[in-house]
Amino acid sequence: MKPTLMILAAGMGSRYGGLKQLDKLGPSGETIMEYSVYDAIRAGFGKVVFIIRKSFEDDFKMQFVDKLKGKIEVELVFQELEKLPAGVTINNPDRDKPWGTGHAIWVANEVVKESFAVINADDFYGAEAYQVTADFLTGSASETEYAMCGYRLDKTLSDFGTVSRGVCETDNDGYLQTVNERTAISRKENGKIVYVENGTEYVLNDNDAVSMNFWGFHASIFMHLEEKFTAFLKKDGDKPKSEFYIPFVVDDLMKEGKVKTRVLNSDANWFGVTYKEDRPETVKKIQKLVEEGKYPANLWE
Repeated sequence: MKPTLMILAAGMGSRYGGLKQLDKLGPSGETIMEYSVYDAIRAGFGKVVFIIRKSFEDDFKMQFVDKLKGKIEVELVFQELEKLPAGVTINNPDRDKPWGTGHAIWVANEVVKESFAVINADDFYGAEAYQVTADFLTGSASETEYAMCGYRLDKTLSDFGTVSRGVCETDNDGYLQTVNERTAISRKENGKIVYVENGTEYVLNDNDAVSMNFWGFHASIFMHLEEKFTAFLKKDGDKPKSEFYIPFVVDDLMKEGKVKTRVLNSDANWFGVTYKEDRPETVKKIQKLVEEGKYPANLWE
């Protein structure tokens, strides 16, 4: 069975100043998500599931559903506050948004029964990442083995300032041991990549693997998510800002010995749009890929 691509697109884009998921950045008006779907189709994915808010439904249908008809199966799944595990009720009038990436993945349990990849809507991950993930999902994914696509640190830096990255530590067999959060990462004039902690600079390697939230899961993750999401809601569901993040779930499952997570190596270049100021550079990078022949000028023509 072909794997599924799940795109987390329910964020409101408050820092960006609008629905950045639908911002047209390609030469023929393509969104970043369209490049993600295009790369996924080429890599052998058979379905794309957009996790969105109900209020985005008409915009998403207009932008994607007709355009992708006949190219890949499409599902829209809504991440809303009231979507909770059976028997769980939350009375939290101060909360105005859902519970994070773990919740976003869990809400798709009724339409995803096969192995699947998870990505962010506003990140450009590169064709190589989809291929190595598709190969894993169709070959090695199991109830006890998941994956994370690892990026070379030097391919995720910003031209406009420092970044924060999760630097992965693996064992000799390539399985994830831990992710170390490093902040204020930049390349110095001498060429070295450093991060700052408590006012002190430490050197990182260009080829250190970092997590950019590109995951590969067996459908067994839904069972674990439901159990852990239920426990999370009982403990923190009444807090207006509490978040149920997928990396924390995976980390717990690894510590409990229930799963192993393989770090897949990718040489893809990553870039994204967090702020409106990122937009012009993202447009230039996509145009350069088109000029190099890596993408057509019109993805769906």
